[in-house]
Amino acid sequence: MIRLQDLTKEFRRNGQRVLVADRVCATFPARRSVALLGRNGAGKSTLLKLIAGTEDVTSGAVISTGTISWPVGFTGAFHPRLTGLQNVRFVARIHGVDSDALLDFVQDFAELGAKIRLPYASYSSGMRARLAFGLSMGLGFDTYLVDEITAVGDAAFRRRSAELFRERLTRAGAVVVSHSMPQMRELCDMGAVLEQGKLSLFDDVEEAIARHEENMARAA
Repeated sequence: MIRLQDLTKEFRRNGQRVLVADRVCATFPARRSVALLGRNGAGKSTLLKLIAGTEDVTSGAVISTGTISWPVGFTGAFHPRLTGLQNVRFVARIHGVDSDALLDFVQDFAELGAKIRLPYASYSSGMRARLAFGLSMGLGFDTYLVDEITAVGDAAFRRRSAELFRERLTRAGAVVVSHSMPQMRELCDMGAVLEQGKLSLFDDVEEAIARHEENMARAA
């Protein structure tokens, strides 16, 4: 379960005040997959970071039970001077899991080969994405945060990622950002629409998509 309690997030962009979340109160139930919808620039990715704790709130709180992933594909937590292998072992110690087992999973899934022993700073964006996704899937979170699952890696890796993610959703929840409505329908069973700092929850993902499309039509 994830509860947003009077959550407010604002910042300055080109001298203008931008309000991403305006005293938002909402609860994402455990083991539900939520489609997070909103127009470009509405703040969906920022909201994911607030839930993950990688972005500070302006006021209010994010309260949760169970474990929450960082946004899948997020690479900011890796130390650039450590190797991929060392980064995986470090994260394993933080989360209190078997580092050998996690490393075996990540090596098999990410297919970095001997490059996992190279400094993370030397990795290409694709290598970083594969390491980040493999690590997040290997830890077995109660809730996964996903920002465009199809955006990581090459076509073959994207297919494997989608298959693995669907398997994880059989026993975990998720908050998913995607521009693909077919993908939202496939992965999610409820929805939330972020519009002008307000978040509306819908128990039916189709209702959320309909509201989102209405907002898009008005904006056009």
